[in-house]
Amino acid sequence: MELNTFMELAGPTIGAAMSAYGVAVLTQAEDAAAGATVNLGRRILQRVWQQRDQPEREALERDVREVAEESENADAQAALRQTVRRTLQQHPELLAELAELLPLPEPVSTRFSVSGPGSVVNAGTNHGEMSSTVTIHGGNTQ
Repeated sequence: MELNTFMELAGPTIGAAMSAYGVAVLTQAEDAAAGATVNLGRRILQRVWQQRDQPEREALERDVREVAEESENADAQAALRQTVRRTLQQHPELLAELAELLPLPEPVSTRFSVSGPGSVVNAGTNHGEMSSTVTIHGGNTQ
């Protein structure tokens, strides 16, 4: 799983864990009463914390404390996400381990209807040319 995808999927679980436990999220044991989302976010933050050396742990604890004290502060939340991101960039094996814990996102089905000569739909990103063939009266194509 790519780091950006992981961060997008893990963000809500980390936020839920922060809301439930605050600063204690790094030391809290699994709580049977807490929801799966909260426990998953707690596990992610604890594994990130365990991977770091002492000065890095203190920095993570500081970021966690700021989010716990100012839960609506978008800058504090972004700083915590960046700390998690940096750790996962430095430890791709941890990213792979934690990605296994995340539920896969539900596939999104998209339908398109186009009509008219030369109509083309591109539901993703196109790199390069796109062309279409139009049949004109008499079997000629363009």
